[in-house]
Amino acid sequence: MKKLLILVFTVLSTALFAQNEEIIRLSEPVAETETYEVFGAEVSSWNEPIALNDLISNADVFTGKEITLETEVAEVCEKKGCFFIANDGNNAARITFKDYGFFIPTDSKGKTVKLIGTFEVKTLSEDQAKHHAEDAGENPDAIQGSQEEYSIIATSVLVPKS
Repeated sequence: MKKLLILVFTVLSTALFAQNEEIIRLSEPVAETETYEVFGAEVSSWNEPIALNDLISNADVFTGKEITLETEVAEVCEKKGCFFIANDGNNAARITFKDYGFFIPTDSKGKTVKLIGTFEVKTLSEDQAKHHAEDAGENPDAIQGSQEEYSIIATSVLVPKS
């Protein structure tokens, strides 16, 4: 009986916590349909997207160029949605938003988004890399030395509705 009560308490606590988890939406969409929202600049038509693995494999070709990418949101800034991490296998890129001018909803993790932005390869100082790790909820003490980071400064992000 004691184990059953603990199980019921755990399930109820988890359900209540999930209901209290606040979704932060600091930007309004510039376009919206029944299935998606677009944040940032309006887009009249979307180009065929490239995969993140292909983008990174050909970094020398795409650096400094505007690209269209379709990717899964692996992590999103939980404080305000001011960046997200895109993953494709072993490759990852940090996605930020042009001029810090818009954000995506904090419940975007796990969604497949499409974006338009400029691709860059950056070298981060150890302090910058530690700050980024901390923002992503990772252990900043695990960072040693400067780090290379793939980055996209997005002008538009299409996010599917839940």
